[in-house]
Amino acid sequence: MDVIIAILAIAGLALFEAISSIDNAVINAEVLGKMSQKARRWFLTYGMLIAVFGLRLGLPLAIVWAANPSIAPMDILTAAFNSDPSVAEAMEKTAPVLLAGGGVFLIFLFFHWLFLEPKHYGLPKTEEFFMRQGVWFYSTVALLLAAIIWFALEIDAMMAFGAVIGSTAFFITHGFKQNAELKEKELLSGDGGMSDWSKIFYLEVIDGTFSIDGVVGAFAFTMSIPLIMIGSGIGALIVRQVTISNIEAVKKYKYLKNGAMYSVFVLGIVMLADAFGIHVPEYVSPLATFAILGYFFWKSRKEMKAA
Repeated sequence: MDVIIAILAIAGLALFEAISSIDNAVINAEVLGKMSQKARRWFLTYGMLIAVFGLRLGLPLAIVWAANPSIAPMDILTAAFNSDPSVAEAMEKTAPVLLAGGGVFLIFLFFHWLFLEPKHYGLPKTEEFFMRQGVWFYSTVALLLAAIIWFALEIDAMMAFGAVIGSTAFFITHGFKQNAELKEKELLSGDGGMSDWSKIFYLEVIDGTFSIDGVVGAFAFTMSIPLIMIGSGIGALIVRQVTISNIEAVKKYKYLKNGAMYSVFVLGIVMLADAFGIHVPEYVSPLATFAILGYFFWKSRKEMKAA
C-alpha cells in the first residue's frame, strides 16, 4: 500500500507541477525563440539541472530544515529511510508548523487569483462574481488569517507563527512575481539590448520565483523530500519538453490554469486540515488533483471542438 501511495504522490506531483508551470513554459518558449541555438540548448539542458536539483530539491529541503534546524540536512533528506526515531519524532512535531504556513500560502494564492487576476472563466457565474468583488481580497485574507491564528493559538503558538510566516511568504513572493512579470514583458518585447546569457539568467530567476507555488503545494502530497524531488522533477521535465515541442497546442487548453488554481485551493485546505489534526488520507491530494485538472482539461477540449 505504501508503494501505491508513493506512486500516486509522484504522479500527482508531476501533474500538478506541469500544469501549474504552463504559463511559465509559454514565456520560456517565446523568449527562447529569439535566442541563438547554443543558448537554447544550454537552457534546456543545464537549466534543467538547475530546475530539478537546484530548486525542486534544494528549496523543499531548505523549507523543512528551517522548521527543523536541529536536524542535519542529510537526515532530513533520508528521513523516510532513517532508523533514528528522534529524526521521525522531530519531523512529526514540527509538521503542523510547516503545514499551517503552506496551507495559508496556497489559500492566499488561490484567493488572489480568484479576486484579482485576469482569467478565462471556467466557472463563469462564480469567477465573474468574485472578479467584481476584487476590492474585498485583502479584507478576506486578513480575516481568514486572523481566524486561523486564533484557533491555532489554542493548539500551539508555533503553529500560529507558521500561519503568519505563510502569509508573509505570500506577500513577499507576490512582490517578486510582479517584478518578474515586468521583466517578462521586457524579454518578450526585445527591449533593453539584453544578451542571450542575460535572458537565460532572468529565465532561471523567473522560473525560481514561480516554482515556489509548486514546491509549497508539494507538501500536501507528501513530506518526503525524495518523492517531492522525483515528482516535481518529472513535472519540470514535462514542462521543458512542452516548451520545445508543442507549446502552441497547449495554449489552446485555456482552462488548465483554472484547474491548477482550484487544485491549489484544495491542497491548501488539506494542509490546514492536517495542521489542525484532522487526518486526511494520503491519496486524497493526488486523486483530487487528477479529478480537478481532468475536468478543466475536458472542458478546454470540449470548447476547442465546439469552436
